[in-house]
Amino acid sequence: MQMNRRFFLHKGALAIAGTAAIPSFLVRSVMAETEAIRGRRLVVIFQRGAADGLNMVVPYREKNYYSMRPSIAIPQTDVLDLDGFFGLHPSLAALQPLYRQGQLAIVHAAGSPDSTRSHFDAQDYMESGTPGVKSTQDGWLNRALQAEDLRHRCAGTCEQHTAFRALALGADVPRTLAGKIPAIALNNVNGFTIAGKGPTPSPAASAFEAMYADTGDKLLRPAGDETFDAVKMLRAANPAQYTPAAGVNYPGSDFGNSMKQIAQLLKANLGVEAAFTDVSGWDTHQNQGGVNGQLANRLSDFAAGISAFWRDMGDEAGNITLVTMSEFGRTARENGTGGTDHGHANAMFVLGGTVKGGKVYGRWPGLDNDQLNEGRDLVLTTDYRQVLGEVVSQTLGASNLEIVFPGAGLSPNRFLKIV
Repeated sequence: MQMNRRFFLHKGALAIAGTAAIPSFLVRSVMAETEAIRGRRLVVIFQRGAADGLNMVVPYREKNYYSMRPSIAIPQTDVLDLDGFFGLHPSLAALQPLYRQGQLAIVHAAGSPDSTRSHFDAQDYMESGTPGVKSTQDGWLNRALQAEDLRHRCAGTCEQHTAFRALALGADVPRTLAGKIPAIALNNVNGFTIAGKGPTPSPAASAFEAMYADTGDKLLRPAGDETFDAVKMLRAANPAQYTPAAGVNYPGSDFGNSMKQIAQLLKANLGVEAAFTDVSGWDTHQNQGGVNGQLANRLSDFAAGISAFWRDMGDEAGNITLVTMSEFGRTARENGTGGTDHGHANAMFVLGGTVKGGKVYGRWPGLDNDQLNEGRDLVLTTDYRQVLGEVVSQTLGASNLEIVFPGAGLSPNRFLKIV
C-alpha cells in the first residue's frame, strides 16, 4: 500500500485515515509530560438533512401547531414540558434532566438568514459561516481557532497546540474545520493501529509514521515530538480497552460511537480544543411519524448519545460546551405523505458547564398563518452566528468575531447571554 502526503491532506487540513477512537491507555498520567493543553473545549454536532425543530422542541400551546400537523403533531399529553409553552419530544427524554439541572439551553426560531432550501447550499453556508457567499474557502470553527491565536499574539503570550487541537469524527475534515489551522479527521482506530492481536501497525499507520518523521512541513508537525509520540502510543495498544464511566452506555449507532470517541479523545488529554461530528437521517419528507416512527427513532439515538457523552465526561464536563445545529428546519404544515418539507428556522441546543440553561431562548414568532415565513415556515428570529459567536468567544476566547463571521456585524451586546 503506497501512501503520500496528499493522502492525508484534505481541504487544507490534516486527515488521518482510519482512526476512530483513542484507547484508555492515553490517560492524564501518561500524557502529563507532553503538557497537553487544558481549558475549555467546544463540541459541535451538525444534524445533516434539516431536523424538524417544531417536533424536537414542541410549541404545544400553539393551537395552529396541531391544526397544521394533524397526523404528526406531538400530543400535549406526551410532550415533556419545559416552561409551560415549549416541551421536548418524548424521544428526547434523556435530555430533559440536563435542562432541569440548568446545563442545557435551547434557542428556538434560530438558523441561517439565507433563504435557500437546498441542503447542499444551506450546509455550505452554515459551515462556512458566511450565508449567501459561495466564495468562502474556510470554515467558521477554523477561523475561531485563528482568532484565538490572534488574541494570544496580541496579548504577548505564546501557546503551544497539539495536532489534536481540532478534530472531526469521520473520513474527511468537514467544511466547518477547513482552513489554516491543521485539523484531523478520525474514522477507525482499529484499521490505523493494529493488525490481529499484536501491536503490528497497519500500512496506513506505517506510512503516516514515515511521512511524519521525515517531513519538515509545519502543517504535519504542529506539535513536534509530543504528537508523534501520541500517535505511536495510539497504535501500540488495543483501542477496545476503553471503558466509559460507570453506568454509562452509549448507543451502538454511528452517532453513539462518535460521541464515545470524542469522550475518549477529550479524556486522553491530547490537547483537543474543538471537536466536530455530524449525524444524518433528518430529511423526513415521508412517514415522519409523531410520538413514534422515523423521527422519534432518530431523536432517541441523538439524545442517548449526547446524554451518555455528558455523563461519561463527569467533572470534566464543566469545561465543555456542546452546540447542535442543522441547515434549516421543516415546513410548519405536514405534507400529503405524512412528512415535512424543507423549511427555514429551527432549534439549536447549547449544553455546557457554564451554560445558563433551563430556558428556551430567542424571540418566538408564532405559528399563525400570517406569522409564517413565505406562508409555510417558522420565521427566523435568531441568526445562528449570534449563538455561535457567543459560544466561541466564551469557550475559545475568539473575541474578534469579524474574523470568525465576517460581515455578520456581531457584538457582545447582542448576545443572548447563554454562556
